[in-house]
Amino acid sequence: MINLDPQAKLYLEMFSQMPTIQALEPQSVRDMFALAPPVEVELATLAKVEDRLIPVDEDAEIKVRIYTPEGQGPFPLFVYYHGGGWVIGDIEIADASCRMLANRTGRIVVSVDYRLAPEYKFPIPAEDSYAALQWVSENAESFNGNASDIVVGGDSAGGNLSAVVSLMSRDRKGPGIAAQILIYPVTDAGYDSPSYREFAEGFGLDSDLMVWFGNHYIRSTADKKDPYLAPLRADDLSNLPPAYVITSENDVLRDEGLAYAQRLKEAGVPVESFTERGLVHGYFTNMAVFSERIKGSISNIVRFLRDIN
Repeated sequence: MINLDPQAKLYLEMFSQMPTIQALEPQSVRDMFALAPPVEVELATLAKVEDRLIPVDEDAEIKVRIYTPEGQGPFPLFVYYHGGGWVIGDIEIADASCRMLANRTGRIVVSVDYRLAPEYKFPIPAEDSYAALQWVSENAESFNGNASDIVVGGDSAGGNLSAVVSLMSRDRKGPGIAAQILIYPVTDAGYDSPSYREFAEGFGLDSDLMVWFGNHYIRSTADKKDPYLAPLRADDLSNLPPAYVITSENDVLRDEGLAYAQRLKEAGVPVESFTERGLVHGYFTNMAVFSERIKGSISNIVRFLRDIN
């Protein structure tokens, strides 16, 4: 039997009133969300919030938003990657959650506005994400951060990018990462797990919507086997940062998130996984509906980070 939290039922009722995303072109979806009226939510208290442009290759820049908690610093760091299937979304969608993360973890959160597909297909969003991690490591002192303690994390496609930059940093001998926080991450591109069948339609992230996202992101079917797109396909997951993996009970991505946590454990990586009962994909950045559950998830993240330290 399907177990749905009452707030999740409300969220799905609202979601069902929207046009079918997978029937639209990406820019039309972005325009639709941009026209939605802002929702008033309680914002966590911080000392400072600022936007910066950072270089990601020879002729491109992306925006990052830096959330500084109250206190003296220098502060440990949390590099955050937003969700949206690599195709939609931006740092605004994760703003309230990033503010709460900074407030409750006592870390400077740097939220990354990586470039989106299909205009910028794989591997560009992943490379932007890694370039942002490098920039944070190299420039932490300029915003009162401590480059010796960097956590990466994100939700959905952002969870995917967090896992990917952890692999990249290991493979390229890049910045040290203290932990990876993977919130209902995309870890594969097979679309064929039991949870894909169980929650194929009517739970927010339909299976064909996930295929729509993936098809806009990849250049060819060969990309679906690349571990920098599908980290579950990596041959070697050893020597990666400790991981906290959050899955939603009613989510097509649940099983691949759990499978990735298991693979990490088998590779000797310290891992803790937690399934949010009754919840659906997308809850972590929907402060208007899920504020109490988000607080609970962040409390668990705080505990995990404290324990590994």
